[in-house]
Amino acid sequence: MNTNKKPKAVVAVFTDRADAERALADLHRAGFRDSQLGLITKDNPKGTSARKDDGETYAEEGAATGLLAGAGVGALVGLGIVASVIPGVGPALIGGTIGTILCNAAVGAAAAGIGGALIGWGIPEEDAAWYENEVKSGRTVVTVRANTRQAEALEIMRRHNGFDRTAAPTGATAATATAATASASTTGTRTAAGGETLRLHEEELRPRKRSVKAGEVKVRKEVVTEHKTLDVPVTREEVVIERRPARGAAAEDTIREGSEIRIPVREEEVSVEKTPVAREEVRVGKRSVSDTERVSGTVRKEKARVESAGDVHVTESGSETHVTGRKR
Repeated sequence: MNTNKKPKAVVAVFTDRADAERALADLHRAGFRDSQLGLITKDNPKGTSARKDDGETYAEEGAATGLLAGAGVGALVGLGIVASVIPGVGPALIGGTIGTILCNAAVGAAAAGIGGALIGWGIPEEDAAWYENEVKSGRTVVTVRANTRQAEALEIMRRHNGFDRTAAPTGATAATATAATASASTTGTRTAAGGETLRLHEEELRPRKRSVKAGEVKVRKEVVTEHKTLDVPVTREEVVIERRPARGAAAEDTIREGSEIRIPVREEEVSVEKTPVAREEVRVGKRSVSDTERVSGTVRKEKARVESAGDVHVTESGSETHVTGRKR
């Protein structure tokens, strides 16, 4: 076996199937596709059988929907979850990429063991056998073909109480790992022969952004009245009368009344018409404006504290602490 072969998948074990569902939902939100995800879990012993009355399996997704709803994983139908019988495991719900490998599309029967499928993805043989044993023990296994995002996928699953084999004591099942963790949390003390690792954890802040409605702007037209005055040049006629001395004899010998001359006088009259014209346009749009908000919170972290008892000497050297017996 080539131990240097880099695994193509990330595998995590969940004691609670609901935790596995929540992890898959978060993986979806992070951009992992259904074709990259997989799930294997034993069928609920109290649920519907994995086989029909005539002995055939639930090969089609639609036929398995009722079974999934009864088992409490109806939200996973999108992964192509089907019910089948895996040799050595029994009735199980499987789906996604690993389900394609394990199920024969014609009859819905398992074509290979879980371990064999995982080994094909580069998972070491002993690890693959351990994960298969976890499924046999009734726990749920989620697989992610994460490519270059393996660390991100594993971190998402760990947030929902998922763990891989490296996070559990060597050779222990998930139940043993849970019990060991609970025991260590309760007592806080155990005896070690040396060469063991104490993992320190700390909390970190992870901001999440979501779009919320801050308000709204309405733009509408309304009519207002204002008074305007215009100066318009106009033309009018005036009659000019000039008097000057007459020369020569009168045209007639008789003076009479009644002679007159009529001259029409005209002027321009101004009238007002109102005509609507377009003066300006108002364009309404939105744009994104980037800003920075500061968030803060209180986090906890674990620190290793060395306490000595008896005739020992503790010295600090950089990142190392040395405990030695005193010279007599």
